[in-house]
Amino acid sequence: MKTLSLKLDEKIFDDTEAITHQLGMARNRYINDALLLFNKYNERKLIKTQLAAEIKLTKQRAIDIIKEWEQTDIETDAKWNP
Repeated sequence: MKTLSLKLDEKIFDDTEAITHQLGMARNRYINDALLLFNKYNERKLIKTQLAAEIKLTKQRAIDIIKEWEQTDIETDAKWNP
């Protein structure tokens, strides 16, 4: 377990204190759970961004391959049909 010192906005601290008190939960556990959830959220956002970029690259590569095939067909047809 790592020790962390941080500064919180007064409103965030007050809200956290009220909620943890109502839940009967330790502030430390609450903040750990909140960071775990936020980390998962951001990991998914990063994966979504990476996936979108890879899809774009794949789509462009597929278009390029189709164009190459079409050109090959045109050249092949020209050789066989004088």
